[in-house]
Amino acid sequence: MSFLKAEWRKLVMINYAINPEILEPYVPKGTLLDFFEGKCYVSVVGFMFLNTKLLGIKVPFHVNFEEVNLRFYVKREHEGETKRGVVFIKEIVPKSAITFVANTIYNEHYETLPMQHHWNITEEKINVEYKWKKHKKWNRIAVKTTTEQQEISPNSEIEFIAEHYWGYSDKGTKTTTEYEVKHPTWQFYPVISSEIEVDFKANYGDDFEFLKDEKPTSIFLLEGSEVSVEGKRSIVDYI
Repeated sequence: MSFLKAEWRKLVMINYAINPEILEPYVPKGTLLDFFEGKCYVSVVGFMFLNTKLLGIKVPFHVNFEEVNLRFYVKREHEGETKRGVVFIKEIVPKSAITFVANTIYNEHYETLPMQHHWNITEEKINVEYKWKKHKKWNRIAVKTTTEQQEISPNSEIEFIAEHYWGYSDKGTKTTTEYEVKHPTWQFYPVISSEIEVDFKANYGDDFEFLKDEKPTSIFLLEGSEVSVEGKRSIVDYI
């Protein structure tokens, strides 16, 4: 049985090229930074969890909720297979029980904060906004898109950003946690405009403060789908 099943919907992905030296201290043992056309990326991602089930059970008041995370991209070579995955700098949710489970079982870096979302979908436009409150200040990311879903092209930047099916986290010891995330290939909506109001230092620390002055290399809105997060395992056969 999958550890978690849910729908991830209306994923806003805001992507920045970053000096890989900044990320090196965060790379879990046994993995390597992943690059697209020579660039290393970090992404702010906001989306909705819908119809969430933990071990097949819907937990009251924890079925539908927002998440915003800061993540980067790694790969692991194992037995001739390249596993492309993500590592989270921080994941923000409005539910303390989600934070407790994720941090305790999956060694993640969740934080519980007040959150809101707003979706406005018409025949011609989609407006999606995610907000979270840190140090009494609201942060927000928002996009306006067309309503026409498009396929992800092979070997494109959006494929590199969106198509990662493994998660990795480092316990700070000699053990790295690996887990699989299963979902079909997503479709996306072309972005018309965007707004980014994020205190990167307050949310993610000094290493990422510079992002406040950086222009994103790309911004996407993906429709998402049903997903499953499989059970974790520890990696001991390091590269």
